[in-house]
Amino acid sequence: MEPGVEELMPRLLPVDDCDLTEDFDPTVPPRTPQEYLKRVQIEAARCPDVVVAQIDPKKLRKKQTVNISISGCQPAPEGYSPTLKWQQQQVANFSAVRQSLNKHRNHWRSQHLDSNVTMPKSEDEEGWKKFCLGERIYSEIDVLCDNENLGIDYIKVGFPPLLSIVSRMNQATVTSVLEYLISWFGEKKFTPELGRWLYALLACLEKPLLPEAHSLIRQLARRCSEVRVLEENKNEEQISALNLMICLVSRYFDQRDLADEPS
Repeated sequence: MEPGVEELMPRLLPVDDCDLTEDFDPTVPPRTPQEYLKRVQIEAARCPDVVVAQIDPKKLRKKQTVNISISGCQPAPEGYSPTLKWQQQQVANFSAVRQSLNKHRNHWRSQHLDSNVTMPKSEDEEGWKKFCLGERIYSEIDVLCDNENLGIDYIKVGFPPLLSIVSRMNQATVTSVLEYLISWFGEKKFTPELGRWLYALLACLEKPLLPEAHSLIRQLARRCSEVRVLEENKNEEQISALNLMICLVSRYFDQRDLADEPS
């Protein structure tokens, strides 16, 4: 070891010269404290000064970077800003939904799922997008309704966020699926299927929020405000749904800087 390094890394367990037997073998378990400390010295001397970790890039999770913006939401179009009373009512309704879900979670978790319901694994991003939104929306294909088929094909239209489904999702899965859908929403349009799942996932999100969840819901509110401004036909139902997402993030989850100013 170089003298300069020696000063920066003093020995915590100094070992004096000791008489070791001629048959001392550092590869076998030590028999005395002296042999143990000597073996540690030998192993330390063999360690390289610099170690480079061998990482398989295929095992790295996609889109790990979290972009945090301090900017607020864009104001609602003129005439579409929600009133304070409306926002307070939505927060009260949402709080009641969360309380009911927590109270009856074990009951709904014990309910049997239909044979056609197979929940994807937490890390299966594409699987969850198809599960929640349906292959029709996921693949952006307009499929004509088959009048002869009176049943609902949930594979095509997506599974609704049934209590028996969301009650089985732990917090890691809730956060992951929320991330997948918000990522999808970042490039796609807002749909009723997406809105229902976002509302259900927010209802399952535990407080206090973890940093990742905190960043995700702020991202969601800002994206809703962007889509709301760009809404060409000013569909009231669509804008109301976007207003609701912003309201819950800002007023229930205490992100007040993102809140809509009452009209």
